[in-house]
Amino acid sequence: MIARSKELILRELEEGTGASIAVDVNDTGLRSALRIWFSDLDEQRGPIAELRPHGLKGHRVDLALGNFSAPILEQIARATPEDIQLARALVASIGPKAKVEIRGQQLNDWTVRDGHFRMVATIRHEDSADTDAAITQTCREIIVPMMAAMAELIGYDPVEDVGNFDALQAEGAILHSVIVRRERNPRNRLLCVRIHGSRCKACHVEPRSIYREAGTIIEVHHLEPLATLAAPRTYDPRTDLVPLCPNCHRAVHTRRPVPYTLEELASFMEVFHD
Repeated sequence: MIARSKELILRELEEGTGASIAVDVNDTGLRSALRIWFSDLDEQRGPIAELRPHGLKGHRVDLALGNFSAPILEQIARATPEDIQLARALVASIGPKAKVEIRGQQLNDWTVRDGHFRMVATIRHEDSADTDAAITQTCREIIVPMMAAMAELIGYDPVEDVGNFDALQAEGAILHSVIVRRERNPRNRLLCVRIHGSRCKACHVEPRSIYREAGTIIEVHHLEPLATLAAPRTYDPRTDLVPLCPNCHRAVHTRRPVPYTLEELASFMEVFHD
């Protein structure tokens, strides 16, 4: 069933990680598995996650680096403290139904030191592991945060066309590039929703209850106004990010350069609750 769910898995992982993903069937074991990697990196460079059945009702995900991962290790070594914190938070967000282990390291301060890095996660489902629902849960609860963490360390960020290269030399343009990165990073949204849920923190509406199949239409808001930052800083997604519905997010930013606070916005609506 895992092999037959390639398209479902691919869609879930690309949407969740914000990176282009490749999957392929591995039939070398007693039960078929799927190998998952970033499509612009070959399998020998890694990181590579392998999804396979685990018992009758479970899945096991093994994440490791390829045999020729030296260039990727050099790239990961340049990760900023903010990237590392976000990567660790993504792994820490894996739900309690799953068991996660990192070889020779603790979950609260792990790092990718060398090519021997390995992360293993297992999850047991209530019913068969072969259903679309079970595979979707494994993708969202385990593979997405694991691969998203690797994407953050490697440095997969949306590319913004800034037009004039000379403008990048100006201090204001550099600040703008930081704002674009933080606002548009899909892994910020992923982690924010995993920690805080998908209910708007201002109006308390759950978008999925309204839009149904259209999905969770929620956006990420930085509580400290990004326009006031003089330089990049490490942030805590638990306390610095909140989910807002598109209407409320647009509303708080109608005041510039410093947006309205959630309390101010709620006072307009008279629905704010701590």
